[in-house]
Amino acid sequence: MSVAVLAGLLCACVPQDLELKVGVVHTGTGAPWRGSLVVQAGRVAPPGTPAPAGTIAIELPGAFVLPGLQDAHGHLLGLGTALAEVDLVGTTSYAQVIERAAAAAARLPAGQWVVGRGWDQNDWAGQAMPHHAELSAEVPDHPVWLVRVDGHAGLLNLRGIRLAGLTAETEDPDGGKILRDEHGEPTGVLVDAAMARVPAPEPGPDQIRARLLAAQQQCLQYGLTCVHDAGVSRIALEELRVLHAAKQWHLRTYVMLAADERELIARGPWQSKDGLITVRAVKGFSDGALGSRGAALLEPYSDDPRNRGLVGMPKGAILELAQRCADAGMQLCVHAIGDAGNRTALDAFAAVETDGGLGPRRFRIEHAQVIGPGDFERFAALGVLASMQPTHLTSDMPWAPARLGPERVLRAYAWKSFLELGVAVPFGSDFPVESADPRQGLYAAVTTRGLRGGPPEGYRPDQKLSREAAIRGFTAHAAWARFAERELGTIEPGKLADLTVFDRDLLTCAESELLQAKVLLTVVQGRVVYDGRGR
Repeated sequence: MSVAVLAGLLCACVPQDLELKVGVVHTGTGAPWRGSLVVQAGRVAPPGTPAPAGTIAIELPGAFVLPGLQDAHGHLLGLGTALAEVDLVGTTSYAQVIERAAAAAARLPAGQWVVGRGWDQNDWAGQAMPHHAELSAEVPDHPVWLVRVDGHAGLLNLRGIRLAGLTAETEDPDGGKILRDEHGEPTGVLVDAAMARVPAPEPGPDQIRARLLAAQQQCLQYGLTCVHDAGVSRIALEELRVLHAAKQWHLRTYVMLAADERELIARGPWQSKDGLITVRAVKGFSDGALGSRGAALLEPYSDDPRNRGLVGMPKGAILELAQRCADAGMQLCVHAIGDAGNRTALDAFAAVETDGGLGPRRFRIEHAQVIGPGDFERFAALGVLASMQPTHLTSDMPWAPARLGPERVLRAYAWKSFLELGVAVPFGSDFPVESADPRQGLYAAVTTRGLRGGPPEGYRPDQKLSREAAIRGFTAHAAWARFAERELGTIEPGKLADLTVFDRDLLTCAESELLQAKVLLTVVQGRVVYDGRGR
């Protein structure tokens, strides 16, 4: 579907009073809901409210309505870019990656960049990081830049290496690494901060808007009513506001500004008049990713004894950013995956000077994947949220024990451990690192199994959640994580009518059916922004 047609379809969705006649309304409060669900002026009416004249009645016998699903950590422009570029997700060998890159290059003029994303060496035989030689031989006339699935590493071919000015003498930057072969020459793989050396062209305003619209459509199709967009630049925010002003934006968006947007951070919180776009958070980085061995660990990697990962921002830099955020009334959300990365962020948070303590600021650690001894309790004591992605567990666990060892891995991907301490755990996907489909996240949280299977009992049976608790991660806890618990996260009279409607009861269906459930409607503030009934 073209962006122009897509935009037209979304613009056709105008606010209406609704009456949803369904099978089950899951309020998220524990209170039952009897009768149809009536929406007036974009808000939920009390149970039993008669639908006034002019209300659009939608009959969906057996359907299941729940509070609008949120993704508490995604990357909208990243998703739109992934949809526009070479898709490497699911490749099972380096040869497949090269094949897809070569096919894309054949469609482009010589010298034009080939850009793609999604490879994961952990899915290949041998699990070794690639060397550019084979790629360079197959695609010699185009610079190629292929980003790893987690966004924390990428591969250049020889032409790209030369354009980036990389040689055996090029030093690793702080917080980054240039992988090298036995001769000291760059292999083409750049990790974290080293990726900044790549001179691939940036998308222009028209491309940004088209990619945002493509990402929006996919999110709405999956039943997402809100996305916490992690690490947004001023340029991307401007184009998002252009789409909103043109009435082409219908996905509720909670913006985490990129940490280098100092001027925007200093301005403090901002929200559009209709509340659809909120700017109140900032994204920082404590370390890299586990899959590329960039996550900062307290002890060396079990499968790389000389490596403890990479430091993104040291404690002093995180503290400086945290203090600026606290002073400006902004929430800080720090990416931290390794136990050292998490401890550094917690240490910095603990040193922030703010009236009333840190708890009301609802600072977040994004991912919170590997936690050091005693640090689970520090999250609770400081009032820090653990923003987690259930599908990271099921994607990583086939190889994470090799990275972490048998003892340390038991302190990883431990959302239930946080919940038992009273820590709020908003759930997301980290798309495009993982699929934006929240059904996969619900399934992973409930079963700790992935789409490819795994042990029958799950990878982490001790971390399995009830379906109600898993849904709370994508609803009530996600609303709390963006200071919106009075308006979103549960279905209650007077709250905004952000709703997701499935064709079956997610609380009682078979586990496998969690992945098969069909999104019938996505409703944002009383507007049907996606209608999947006829699809």
